[in-house]
Amino acid sequence: MLNKRFNVKQQGENKVLEIYLYGEIQPDYDSFFGKVESKTSAEYVQKAINEAGPVSEIKVYINSCGGYVEQGVAINNILKRQSAFVTVYIDAFAYSVASVIAMAGDKIVMPSNTTMFIHNAMWDIFGNSKDLRKSADDLDVINESTKAAYLAKAGDKLDKTLLNELMDKETFLSAEDALKYGLCDEITNPVEVTEDSQEIAEQSLKSHYCTDGAKKAIKQAIEHFAEQRKSPPAPPAKKPDDEPLDNKDFFEKLSERFKDLI
Repeated sequence: MLNKRFNVKQQGENKVLEIYLYGEIQPDYDSFFGKVESKTSAEYVQKAINEAGPVSEIKVYINSCGGYVEQGVAINNILKRQSAFVTVYIDAFAYSVASVIAMAGDKIVMPSNTTMFIHNAMWDIFGNSKDLRKSADDLDVINESTKAAYLAKAGDKLDKTLLNELMDKETFLSAEDALKYGLCDEITNPVEVTEDSQEIAEQSLKSHYCTDGAKKAIKQAIEHFAEQRKSPPAPPAKKPDDEPLDNKDFFEKLSERFKDLI
């Protein structure tokens, strides 16, 4: 788990709470040095909200290739229960259960070079035939809960039949695809690719919960990031109106710009 930025911040007089979900979505875990608090767990998100008190808006920044489905579904439900307006920003990836978390946003914003990845829930199981049958039934129930999150956000832009098809195929969604299916609300200019984004992607490839489809998508994203880091997106070209006015013709040009408003 990366800790290169604050995971929770508050800003402004209107008390905007910012939550950063970077890296694998996971509960607290044990390490050689003892228990480690996860900053991407449902418990951590709930604690951050409780400590913040009343806020006007919650901004959630996601850069994650997924993780523990029960944590992601719980975070989605926690955010949906809040009276504050929830804006979700996809900073690079929202894969697997991280995309389910994103669906809690009243508004979801994706820069044009970010991606989502959706698929059916999966886990490892060891046991006899009875255990395996129960596990399959449990996964079906989990799939229905995640599908409900997608459909609730998408509205009439996505029906259950098409969603089933997309999830069965383990679908990699561009920002444009997500907007088309109602899974995001706004596409913004490309974001600059950071070292964090590439490191998170590389770490996610080692995750126990990374599906073959997700691995393929992540590898494509890593290649794309490498190219972007070599040649970052060019800044938008200046419009003629952006050019500075010299003193000589200031009033003439100003008058020209605003003639339609007079």
